[in-house]
Amino acid sequence: MKPSRHPATHPSSGPERPAPAPGLPGRRGFLGGLLATAAAAAAGPALAAAPAHASARPAAAPSPRATRPLLLGTYTSEAGGGTGIGTAAYDTATGAITPGPVITGVDNPSYLALHPSGSTVYAVAEQDPGAVTAVRLAPDGTYEVLGSRPTGGSGTTHLSVHPSGRWLLSADYGSGSVAVHPIAEDGALGERTDLVTHSSPPPGPGQGGPHAHQIVTAPDGGHVLAVDLGTDTVYTYTLDDSAGTLTEVSRAALAPGSGPRHLAFHPGGRSAYLACELDNTLVVCAYDPATGALTPGPGQSTGTGTGTSYPSQPVVTGDGAYVYLANRGPNSLTRYAVEGDGAALRLLDTVPVGGDWPRQLALSPDGSLLFAANQRSSTVTVFGVGPDGSLTAAGDPFPAPVAVCVLPLP
Repeated sequence: MKPSRHPATHPSSGPERPAPAPGLPGRRGFLGGLLATAAAAAAGPALAAAPAHASARPAAAPSPRATRPLLLGTYTSEAGGGTGIGTAAYDTATGAITPGPVITGVDNPSYLALHPSGSTVYAVAEQDPGAVTAVRLAPDGTYEVLGSRPTGGSGTTHLSVHPSGRWLLSADYGSGSVAVHPIAEDGALGERTDLVTHSSPPPGPGQGGPHAHQIVTAPDGGHVLAVDLGTDTVYTYTLDDSAGTLTEVSRAALAPGSGPRHLAFHPGGRSAYLACELDNTLVVCAYDPATGALTPGPGQSTGTGTGTSYPSQPVVTGDGAYVYLANRGPNSLTRYAVEGDGAALRLLDTVPVGGDWPRQLALSPDGSLLFAANQRSSTVTVFGVGPDGSLTAAGDPFPAPVAVCVLPLP
């Protein structure tokens, strides 16, 4: 029997999330008709709809122009949600966002990941049954939906592309399972090659079952880590690069009821920072590239004071000097200084995120901007990143329907 989700306990994702407060924007996407199309054309990188038979071309090399593409994830099944993957362009100097049209034909794309080639984006279908979808991006701004594949689980909430570019890894929150799909040369997905359900240890207090929330490849490239909020465990696997199968090699136990959600690695590859959404902590973990073993340290303060902060996602600057953490309860961002070559964090400050319920964060490829997808306010807020890691709000919040993922492209 599938585990049920309880909104009060698991505020992270899915159709049972609390609805936006009255009076918040009810935009249904970036559908501004001719105006949106003209804005997209002026911005350059925003993606325009194309016939299903549109041909793919090799990804274009980054240009020195002042705008770059931005993709936006949402829920298509939720009132006030989007109609597919939103597209936009952002000014690399000011952070200002210009809307573009929507990539339609994609259900509940609440998380997005880009192929290393830059020519294909993958989206989860966070629903029951769960699925993953491939969309080819052409350099002329057109796109082609290449099709979807079932994950074998429910509530697919996260995915990532293996560094080899040959495998798509996905995590199913509802069923507590992780899956592997092969990626063809054209970016399309093949039939699933593996499905692993987290059947032990027993779920944490009030969890009801396993809830896989993230799956990523470690910087060493040899290990895959799956974070399970329901079992309070991070599982380490090796991936058979020929068969596309996972073999468990290690487990890291977190505090019972802590609810580990997402981790981010330090670029040095020997430390990771794990957000625990149910006990309001950020955990510094030691990582052994030789064995894949993750060793959690004590939970650290989010700097948000009393009350529940529901931390959602940590991100690490490219130079490994700072870590940022989104806190949904107080709607804030916490800044940490990284010390000891990644092995320690020092809390510096918190700043308002400028929206409601920051679900996901992303740094621009050059690290000069930080984007926050604010689910309940249906906005994306942008911050300039200073040399000291300080965050400065850049412009007004950008309206985006039920914004739950933002993906700045190179």
